[in-house]
Amino acid sequence: MFIAIILIQTTIPGIGNIPIGPLSITIIPITIIVASILLGSKNGAILGGVWGLITFVRAFFWPTSPLAVFVLVNPLISVLPRVLVGLVSGWFYHKLVKYKISDKLLMSLSGMVGSLINTILVLFLIYLFYKNNSFNIYHINTNDLLPYLLGIAGTNGLTEAILSGIFVPIITIPLQKIKK
Repeated sequence: MFIAIILIQTTIPGIGNIPIGPLSITIIPITIIVASILLGSKNGAILGGVWGLITFVRAFFWPTSPLAVFVLVNPLISVLPRVLVGLVSGWFYHKLVKYKISDKLLMSLSGMVGSLINTILVLFLIYLFYKNNSFNIYHINTNDLLPYLLGIAGTNGLTEAILSGIFVPIITIPLQKIKK
């Protein structure tokens, strides 16, 4: 079921990414994080891998942006962070649940952690691999790459983390009741 949701979110415009003004907020991590809480970090990692593989393949055949053709064809950027979203957010939730922290709070924190992992790793890996004149085709001054990426982290990244912190418990709590 979660794989089907991810396929829909990645193929139908406006479902996996919500445009808010100049931002494009990615909500696919919410699906991965909810699954990792409900099904465990291993299954969350698998679902993150599915999302990453779709992102990787789309970079070749149906890129989401002009830069995706250059950036997301690297599986370390397109796949690895997505796998870690499911792995780490599920691990975070399941390791801390034993400390009697409020379930809603723990789900919110797991949502924020998972979302930030995606944002930080993708942007860090872009910087790591492409800081040395790799975007000459677009005439991008690579000296401006770090401030540009930090700007994305501060706008999209924080917005996505906040939304994940809000929506992960809202979605997960009813699904936990159904699962029981």
